[in-house]
Amino acid sequence: MTGYERIQAALSGKRADKTPIMLHNFMMAAREAGYTMEQYRNDPKIIADTFIRAVEKYQYDGITVDIDTVTLTGACGVPVDFPNDEPARSHEGLLDSLMDVEQLKPLRIQTYKYVDIWCEAVYLLKQHFQQEIFIRGNCDQAPFSLATMLRGTENLMLDLCLEPQERVFALLDYCLEATTQFVSLMKGAGADMISNGDSPAGPSMMSPEMYQTFALPYEKKVCDWSHQQGLPYLLHICGNTDIILDDMISVGADVLELDYLTNTLVAENKMRDRVAFAGNIDPSGVLALGTPALVAEKTEELLRIFQDNPRFILNAGCAIPPTTPAENLETMIRVARDFEYPLK
Repeated sequence: MTGYERIQAALSGKRADKTPIMLHNFMMAAREAGYTMEQYRNDPKIIADTFIRAVEKYQYDGITVDIDTVTLTGACGVPVDFPNDEPARSHEGLLDSLMDVEQLKPLRIQTYKYVDIWCEAVYLLKQHFQQEIFIRGNCDQAPFSLATMLRGTENLMLDLCLEPQERVFALLDYCLEATTQFVSLMKGAGADMISNGDSPAGPSMMSPEMYQTFALPYEKKVCDWSHQQGLPYLLHICGNTDIILDDMISVGADVLELDYLTNTLVAENKMRDRVAFAGNIDPSGVLALGTPALVAEKTEELLRIFQDNPRFILNAGCAIPPTTPAENLETMIRVARDFEYPLK
């Protein structure tokens, strides 16, 4: 099977010939290819070359095309900082209050330089790999996460408690427009799957009730929009998501990418026959800082949990640090490739 076929098998609940592997390794891949993040983020050909080299070296199945977590933020007008060898970041919101939402400029995110670069990189990778490797076009932030960046995380969390809900929803509607525009552009670029992160919506930041009110409905809308484009959808939330797993499943996503802090046994049981699981090796404590023996142990432990569940895609629980030793990533992939699933 090709890498593309392995990922598709996991999405449809069919056993692939080998464990499907879709890495979130853009920082590590850029460093190994000899590029700074400044070079990487500014040239779609460099982004494509970065992943082509990584696939050739590690022989994995699915590419997560990512640049940073603030591209939509910048497209909405928030000031963004561009370190030379780290992903871009923002430090403060754009809105002094929710009353300022009506002053936000109309959105055409394709006019923002880094949106265009991101989509062109997806196009180049799809042209290169065709149906050999699965291309996941990450669309930066889901609406709630984007809203925390426009308003400032602490400010928005206070707004959820103190402001009329309709004002919060007005901001979320604006952010939904930005996210769905990115999904449409990714569709045009040729992505095989859409994904978003919504980590500020997780239990470490807000209650399950607030998640259900403010984040979940907008995750569903983005997921529905992706499906209308004919593309499967993946949702990622960092941290321990045990208490919102049922809600996350209700989004309708084809894949949930879960952090290592989430109880994998609980997640596998709840998600079985409903949605594919992507993850969830600890990217820092195991992949970046662990020994090859620890990587092998944790990888096999995870594979055994999913040994009779084909809706599984191996990955780290979040973005793989750039300092990760190649030997550790090679070990994770080797263990996965050599793992023998029980015969039915």
